[in-house]
Order: sequence, then C-alpha cells, then structure tokens
Amino acid sequence: MTVRPVLLALLCTLTLGACQKPGASTSTSTGTPASTAAARDPHSGLGWVARSALPREATGVLDRIGQGGPFTYAQDGSTFGNRERLLPLQARGYYREYTVRTPGERDRGARRIVCGGQPATRLDECYYTADHYASFRRIQGAGDRP
Repeated sequence: MTVRPVLLALLCTLTLGACQKPGASTSTSTGTPASTAAARDPHSGLGWVARSALPREATGVLDRIGQGGPFTYAQDGSTFGNRERLLPLQARGYYREYTVRTPGERDRGARRIVCGGQPATRLDECYYTADHYASFRRIQGAGDRP
C-alpha cells in the first residue's frame, strides 16, 4: 500500500517542525534563514532581499541612485510603468528603473532596480528583479552603506 509511506513522511515533516527549539530557524534551499524567507514587506506583500545579499553590481547602482548618477545606460532613471502590476499601484511616474549590469551580457540583461517616490535619489522604496520584471523583492537597507 502506498498511502502508508506518504503518511509516514507527512508525520515526520510535522514532527520535525514541532520539535524545533523556540527561536531556532531552519534554512531554505537557497541558504536563506526560513524566518527571513517567509518575511514579507507589509507595504508591497513581496519578499525582502538584504542589500548585502544583492550582486555587487546592484549595490553600485544603489550608490549611484543615491548620488543622482552618473548612470551607465541612457534608460536609467526612466519611468517604470509597472504594467505587470507586481509593485504597489501608484500614479504614472512614481517608479524609476535602473539597469544592473550582468557580467557576460552584451545588452542590458535582465537585472533591474526599480525605486519609487521623490526625490529621485530616494532609496527607501527600492525593488530588485533578476528576471526582467517577472518577480520582485523589496530591498531592505537599500540606503545603507557598508
């Protein structure tokens, strides 16, 4: 009978979670602590990514946004339309997009940072996408410098 192994696996999974020490966290397959992976930005409902976990190229882009430039690509700082509606809905012109260079790519690649609000150097509402707007994560500590 195949039901018995499935029930046993389910019971083991539930038991392991219940036996964990209070305050302890497990890791996800990406190595991110489960408590962090489950955390969601209350404003957008998206997951968080720490500035320190971003690719080196992305932290450089955040620094340049905070300084008002200079930027590598002419499109950097242009209006992001949020046509995918994955970010919180705002008036047109609220979001700006910036290219995060991808090593080995001949064109702009898929990685972007999108920031919202004014002034344009504001970093408290920035999002990162590694897949050309198919998904986003809110950048935690975007304005922090190492």
